[in-house]
Amino acid sequence: MRPAAISPGNTIFVILSFEGPDGYSMAGGLGVRVTNLSRSLAGLGFHTHLLFIGDPEGKGVESTYGGRCTLHRWCQWISEYHPEGVYQGEDGKLADFNESAPPFVAEHLVRPALNQGKTVIILGEEWHTAEAMCRISDLLHTAGLRERVVMFWNANNTFSFDRINWGRLSYATTITTVSRYMKHIMRGMGLNPLVVPNGIPKSLLGSVDVKASASLRKRLEADLILAKVARWHPDKRWNEAVEAVARLKARGLRTVLVARGGIEPHGEEVLYHARSLGLKVADARSRGGSLQDCLNAIEGGDKAEVINLRFRCPQDFLRIVYHASDAVLANSGHEPFGLVGLEAMAAGGIAFTGGTGEDYAVPFRNSIVLETADPGEIEAYAVYLNEHPNDGQRIRKAARQTARQFTWEEVITILVRKLEYQARAQGLLAAPVRAAVQEPRHFDLPDLVPQREPVVAVTA
Repeated sequence: MRPAAISPGNTIFVILSFEGPDGYSMAGGLGVRVTNLSRSLAGLGFHTHLLFIGDPEGKGVESTYGGRCTLHRWCQWISEYHPEGVYQGEDGKLADFNESAPPFVAEHLVRPALNQGKTVIILGEEWHTAEAMCRISDLLHTAGLRERVVMFWNANNTFSFDRINWGRLSYATTITTVSRYMKHIMRGMGLNPLVVPNGIPKSLLGSVDVKASASLRKRLEADLILAKVARWHPDKRWNEAVEAVARLKARGLRTVLVARGGIEPHGEEVLYHARSLGLKVADARSRGGSLQDCLNAIEGGDKAEVINLRFRCPQDFLRIVYHASDAVLANSGHEPFGLVGLEAMAAGGIAFTGGTGEDYAVPFRNSIVLETADPGEIEAYAVYLNEHPNDGQRIRKAARQTARQFTWEEVITILVRKLEYQARAQGLLAAPVRAAVQEPRHFDLPDLVPQREPVVAVTA
């Protein structure tokens, strides 16, 4: 008898991604996404396999979460010659991934699971996995197994869309994306993806160290603190951020921008622009990885108005920065989802999102939504919140409530329902018996095997 629903007892997940949980593999938001998605699926009881370009020094295969999450580190023999990270030697890794991953998935993961009567879900992430997903589909077709497997391919961004054979990918998989903003872009390309939002770890909803937050404000000696965590890229509107700081300074408000960028060359342009506006810029380097080390690194900032964080920012430190700031500038001009804005809201921060329609942002209720690229808009709303602290507290409280709706546990419930829709279309699931009133279904959380703390994005 066919099951009526997807459950941990009858389903396994296979996830394909270039980025993953290793430090070697963690380049940005994609690594954060697949790490937390795979861990959350395992935490909910689903047996999950994650294939990614792993650390060449790590185990080729590693079992975590009590055996429920299996990491498959791919292309390690190539990565040995490219020690600087997942995207060094990218083309060679991609060619090897496309050749070797599909037959492994088809023969060593899919076939055994189907022989055990399991439903198999394969999730591909971003353009790097598009060809591999198509090849997996072809192999399963040849073996007469394709209709017994549900395949979703997800777009987190528009990177390298020109390198994707969309007709082939649409035939081989169900295409998804992370927001209505991305869906709108892809509709213009003749596609109609399903929307499954991004998520955050449930641990980010924990209480913030308010004493440390107050200490940070005291150290900075500022009237207003702005924070921005993003790649150094024009799309992230860094220049708008530093121009807003200059405008607030001109009002007589001592304003500090706590900035955490990446390694991109645009950062030098932004910092030069800040200096040209008369702002003092200081680099902050931490002598260790503890929370206290991070706080000590930015003490006073030598009265700088832009403090450029030049160290890895652990999760607990970023949450304190978000909580302590008067505004967290997630003001991108192109933002497929806006994970930093959601993380800031989880910490009780006030996110200033761009006008890209983040699904979670409600202007003046749980966030500030910027409609223009004018730095004066940031200036005006920062001044307003400074003069109306009760409104700021109301927004912070609503932000935390909103963040609870976007934990990975909530997102996986959405994902599973859409997977069930496709599984029924393929005849894998029986039609459900519906009660007069059907309550939302959530999975019970089993006891988790202790893991290292969840990662947090350093890109917007």
